[in-house]
Amino acid sequence: MPDTRSSETRSSETRRSPSPGALEEERRVLSLKPVLAPRHHRYGPHPQQVYDLWPAVDGDGAEAPMVVLLHGGYWRYDRMHLTPYAAHLAQQGFTVVLPGFRRSGGAGGYPETFDDIALAVDTIPAGRPYTLAGHCSGGHLALWAAARALLPEDSPWHTRSLPTAVLALAPVTDLAATVRADLSNGAALQLLGGADQVASRLPLVDPLTLLREHGSTGVRTVLLHGAEDEEVPLAQFSDYAAAHRDAELLVLPGTGHYTLIEPGSPASREIVATLARLAAPPSR
Repeated sequence: MPDTRSSETRSSETRRSPSPGALEEERRVLSLKPVLAPRHHRYGPHPQQVYDLWPAVDGDGAEAPMVVLLHGGYWRYDRMHLTPYAAHLAQQGFTVVLPGFRRSGGAGGYPETFDDIALAVDTIPAGRPYTLAGHCSGGHLALWAAARALLPEDSPWHTRSLPTAVLALAPVTDLAATVRADLSNGAALQLLGGADQVASRLPLVDPLTLLREHGSTGVRTVLLHGAEDEEVPLAQFSDYAAAHRDAELLVLPGTGHYTLIEPGSPASREIVATLARLAAPPSR
């Protein structure tokens, strides 16, 4: 029988204390030593409008596929935990950009976080084709950036200059469900500026809300998650894939939330293969 429960019901039902395996996975991956990027640049005047650049290790960095990688941490934490993975992708032949941006709890939240993501993706690639990838809340920001053509034309974030493709890794796709499930102790409410701001701001920054009326962003989109993810409710992935008629949903069995960004893990090898596929010219 089809599961007709709402995302809210399913999300609340899947909340539980992390298993010992999930806690060990989180500790192992997030305790990896940060990797210093060979290049650092600015994309705007604010001190947090910076990015790290890893040119592809093999071959011509100017010709290697570009990946703009958005970090997770429920919009609160910095990008250092993702530097080992950015360096790993460079070892696999990608030129990797890891932007910083203003974050919740500090200088960011609505609208600054979104101002920075829009500015970063509009500025850094400089007309070069690129895949926009993101993990967890970074996946939310990647899906949002790919949906900016669906925004009202008078929105400062509206654009028709979009990424070539999007790879969302265990993404937060539904901010309303994130609020209801109280993921990461009110992270979505903090991002949006409080409960009284949700109704007015959600249509502008929520990937699922933007998608519902249109059915597609027009950007090649892949959602990839682990079947054993205990951090983000699985309905976040399935509900978005159901609403996006062109999206591809990849589920990795026996895989948790953090091994997706663990260099050299089986999940990482699948991600590298997917990025290579997305960077290849579309078959006719």
